[in-house]
This record gives sequence, C-alpha cells and structure tokens, in this order.
Amino acid sequence: MKDKAAKSPRSKSLKPPSGKGGVTNPRAQSLAELAYVAIRNQILRGELPFGIAIARRKLAESLNISVPPVTEALQRLERDGLVESKPRVGTRVRIPTREDVEDRSFLREALETQAARLFAERATPEEKKELCQMGARVDQLYAAGEESAHDKEFLFSVNTYHMKLHLFIADRARCPSLRDAIEREQVLIFNWLYDTAVKRRVLGSDFHTRLTEVLAHGTPEKAGEAMRAHIRHGLQEVLSGLDRMSQLESGWRHKKSS
Repeated sequence: MKDKAAKSPRSKSLKPPSGKGGVTNPRAQSLAELAYVAIRNQILRGELPFGIAIARRKLAESLNISVPPVTEALQRLERDGLVESKPRVGTRVRIPTREDVEDRSFLREALETQAARLFAERATPEEKKELCQMGARVDQLYAAGEESAHDKEFLFSVNTYHMKLHLFIADRARCPSLRDAIEREQVLIFNWLYDTAVKRRVLGSDFHTRLTEVLAHGTPEKAGEAMRAHIRHGLQEVLSGLDRMSQLESGWRHKKSS
C-alpha cells in the first residue's frame, strides 16, 4: 500500500459558514479570501497551468460564488506575481521568466540559509529530533509520489507537507521577522509552483533526511551550507523546463468584439 498523506475533501462551494439565523460569522474568511486560496491551489496543483487563460465568470460558477470576489482574488494573485492581465485581452496564469526564477531562488537562499543557521543554534533537542522525523517523512512521501505522478491531490498534499517542514525550520529559528519575510515573499510557494510546472518530482531517496540531519547535529555554518546546496539543487532543471515552455508566451488572444 502506498504511503500517502491525508487528503482533504474539496468543497464545491466557497460560501463561508453562517452563524445563528443565517448571520455570517464575523471571523469567517471573506469570499475573496476563500477564492484567493482556491484559485492559488488550482495553480499549485497544475490544474491551471502556466499561460492558460482565466475566464472570471466560469471560475466564479465553478466556485459557486459571484464574480466580484473572484475579481478581487485575481487582483491579489496578480500582485503576488501568479497571474497577469492585459487590457482588452484578459487574464492568464503568469509564465515566469528565467530572471523571475533566479531572483526567487536567490531570495529564498538568502532567507532560508539564515533560518537554517539560526535553527542549528537555537532549536531545542526535541525540536531537532522532530525535524529529523519530518525529513524522513518528506522523503517517504516523495518516493510514493513517483508512483502517483497523475494523482494531483496526493502531490498537493506532499508539497503541503514539504512546505510545512521548511516553515518549521523558520519557526524554530526564533526570529519572527525572518519567518515573516519567508512567508511574505512566498519563496516556498514559488518553489512549489516551479516544481509543479516542470514536473520535477524525482529527488534522492534521502534528500531531506540528509538536510535535516545536518541542521540537527551540525554547526550553524554547516547548516547554512547544507541549506544553500539544498535550494540550489535542481535549479537548472527548472530553468530548462521553463525554457521548453517559452512558446506559451505568444498565447495571449484578443477577445472578439461583441
């Protein structure tokens, strides 16, 4: 039996929960926030691949909400750099350039290398033990993912757990500003997106085990070096994959006048 991460059922409706008498719970997420997460997850799953046009009305219908929250969500995704729009043309999932990928990789390297150094210095023995267990678990999930290449929901859960591992390191580095920067700059989200787009799933059987062992037992300097090598691994593969997709850049189509 394949070792798979737990799957979450996908809701057909994004309507937020209501309180008594049908009054919306003020703590519930707004429809725009829910739409943002749902659309972003479709992009991360590869259901909305690079270059594909996004029809707002159809997207709203599939999410069972009105168009305005979808429009607001897409505006936020455009600010994030995940989608792009052209006047009188439309909106599509943004196709990153080589410079985009390299810039994100350099930024991720700077932030996460420092997080690794601080983790090695500040994490407790219990936290270091937990990180090693997470590293082994990630390797198991990636190995199972090689046999489930067409199961987008499973691959989504693998990537979710992988991101959880990296955020665990940032959290236990005990530097809130650094942790906030990693989340705000979305370096882990973009790494996930690029890997999904070029279908980069094959890693060494102990790729994350080796990383976490160094962070748990090595010096801060060794931890930083290990994280830098970890982040640089596969960068050229991603860049080559994006080069093969470059022909999509001409995929904009003008809307027909009514």
